[in-house]
Amino acid sequence: MTGARQVGKTTLVQQVVEEASVPARFASADEPALRGPDWIATQWEAARLETGRKGGVLVLDEVQKAHNWSESVKRLWDEDTRARRRLKVVLLGSAPLLVHRGLTESLAGRLEILHLPHWSLAEMRAAFGFTLDQYLYFGGYPGAAPLAAEPERWRRYVLDSLVETTISRDVLLLTRVDKPALLRRLFELGCRYSGQILSYTKMLGQLHDAGNTTTLAHYLELLGGAGLLTGLAKYSGSTVRLRGSSPKFQVLNTALMTAQSGLSFDDARDDREFYGRLVESAVGAHLVEEGRSIAGCAVHYWREGGLEVDFVVETGRRLAAIEVKSGRTRHARSGLPAFVEAHGAARRLLVGGDGIAIEEFLLKPARHWIAG
Repeated sequence: MTGARQVGKTTLVQQVVEEASVPARFASADEPALRGPDWIATQWEAARLETGRKGGVLVLDEVQKAHNWSESVKRLWDEDTRARRRLKVVLLGSAPLLVHRGLTESLAGRLEILHLPHWSLAEMRAAFGFTLDQYLYFGGYPGAAPLAAEPERWRRYVLDSLVETTISRDVLLLTRVDKPALLRRLFELGCRYSGQILSYTKMLGQLHDAGNTTTLAHYLELLGGAGLLTGLAKYSGSTVRLRGSSPKFQVLNTALMTAQSGLSFDDARDDREFYGRLVESAVGAHLVEEGRSIAGCAVHYWREGGLEVDFVVETGRRLAAIEVKSGRTRHARSGLPAFVEAHGAARRLLVGGDGIAIEEFLLKPARHWIAG
């Protein structure tokens, strides 16, 4: 199971294990010193002994931090298969990109991959009573929700316990990053410009760095894989053109925008431009996060000349073109009719304004809208 930090992966597994009333062993590799393959083997053998012939569950948390973890898991899993042991194994990781790489390399066909997204408006409302405005400002981090009544503590929690921990321990510690300061500045820039299209050349100018576009694209991929910030590619029907397009910044949780902005809850709500970007970013995050659990689903944007479609969701051969009326100043006109003319039949959705209410859109699963 993969997902960003603090979205409830460990808590969910603990609750399932308790409800199932099966023997279980939990172990975490979330420490500054990376765990080696011997650690995985030790935990595995202890679980075998503790659960016995009837079998049980071994939960390895932050598994991507153990050196060569996928090879060790493959070997031990195959040993259990041959010996017909009934031990079930749950792997948890807060760096989805690294976990998926490991699964692809050596565990393909052996495990089911589940993605746990940031919490939706419906979940935050059920658990904490959030209104739409509260969700847009405080986002979908359940661990931070109890601090909403103390905005400064909430902001420090998001920046220090979530953002800094994710960047320093899930990105910089586990992957080669030659310019860590550039990666951090890119994240800050992406939060500030979420919902906007920015070329890599302009990014370098904004960041005052003599780097190259390949480096920025790689860093954006790492931030996306850590559940923080991604860059949506332009939809064109051509893979080559798609990869070379200017990305549209998209935070995966609107709390990342508000915590970075320094704006209070009231100021953010009263700032029409900023509030509009919060709305559009919340819609985009809703689509991207759920899209990760739908096979063959990808979220893009589309722009030609002065025409734009905020989000284009591609699911197999199905297309859904989505325009968001957020109230912010737009520099491009609606491109829905032109997109359909250029790319054939597509499900057209207007969110906000005279279309689907923002709250209604966010309360229902994204697949309801894109596949309905």
